[in-house]
Amino acid sequence: MKTMDDLVAKAKTQSKKTLVVAMADDPHVLEAVETARKEGIIDAVLVGDKISISENLSDLNIDENHYTIEHETSADRACAKAVRLVSKNPGHFLMKGHVDTSVILKAALAKEDGLRTGKRLSHVSVMEIPAYHKLLLMSDGAMNIKPNVDEKQEIVENAVKIAHAIGIDKPAVGCIAAVEKVNPKMQATLDAQELIDRNRRGVIKSAVVDGPFALDNAIDKEAAEHKGITSPIAGDVDILLMPQIESGNVFYKGMMFLANAKSASVIAGAKKPIVLTSRADSNISKFYSIALSALVADAK
Repeated sequence: MKTMDDLVAKAKTQSKKTLVVAMADDPHVLEAVETARKEGIIDAVLVGDKISISENLSDLNIDENHYTIEHETSADRACAKAVRLVSKNPGHFLMKGHVDTSVILKAALAKEDGLRTGKRLSHVSVMEIPAYHKLLLMSDGAMNIKPNVDEKQEIVENAVKIAHAIGIDKPAVGCIAAVEKVNPKMQATLDAQELIDRNRRGVIKSAVVDGPFALDNAIDKEAAEHKGITSPIAGDVDILLMPQIESGNVFYKGMMFLANAKSASVIAGAKKPIVLTSRADSNISKFYSIALSALVADAK
C-alpha cells in the first residue's frame, strides 16, 4: 500500500461497519463521519445531546435520517453508552467526539461492558509521506510516555496488528534511537537489542524487528549504505518504533505540518479499534482514521 487512497479503497471492499461516536455534537467529526458513510464504509450511531447533534447536522446540510441518534446529555453517560454498544455488537467500533480523551478512555477501560483486553493501549499512526515510497506506520506519539522494553514489545505487537489489517503480512519494524549502534548509556539502543532478540526467539511474531536505527538509516537506503548498515530492512521499514512520546509526537507533527503528509490514526490494544483524533487533525485525517479503523475492525 502506497497511498491513503489505497487504504480507503481497501476499506470500501469490506463489509460495512458501524461507527459509534461518543458525544457526537462536533461538526468536524460529523463531516468526516458523513464522508465515510457516503463512501459506503460505515453506518453510524451518534450518541449525545440530540438537539445539538441535529443542529450540527442541519448546519452541515447532512440529513439526520441517515443516522441513529441516541440521546444523552451527560458526557460520562454518553461515553458509557457508546462503549456498551461497541462492546456488545460485532462490527461496531468507537470514535471520540466532543469530549475529553480521559472521559472516553475511562469508559473504554471500564471492567464491566468496557473494551479492555489486559493489553496495553497504544496510538498507531499510518502516514502517506511524499518523500517515502509506501505507507509508513509510527508508534507511539500520543499515549505511552516513556515505555520500558516490555511495554515497547506490546506497542510493537499492536502496530503489527494494524499493519496486518492494511495488508502488510510481515512488517519491518525499525527501533528508532539517536544512533545505530548499541550504547550502554542510551536506553533506546539497549531496548532495541532486546526487542530484536525477542523477535528472533519468536516471542514477537509475524514481523521483522531490527535496529537500533537513527531515523535516516531506517527510512533512506542510501543513508544506510553510507553508514555501512547491512540490515535487510534498513531504509525500507514499515513501522517506526519511537523511543518515547516526545520523539513520536515531534515526528508526527513534523510530517503533518512541514512535509505535507496525510495520516490516519487508531488506538490499538482494546477489543475494538478506537478513533481518537486530535482537534488539530484535519477533517480528511479524521476520515482516513475512520477508514483505517474500519479495516482494523474487520481484521481477524
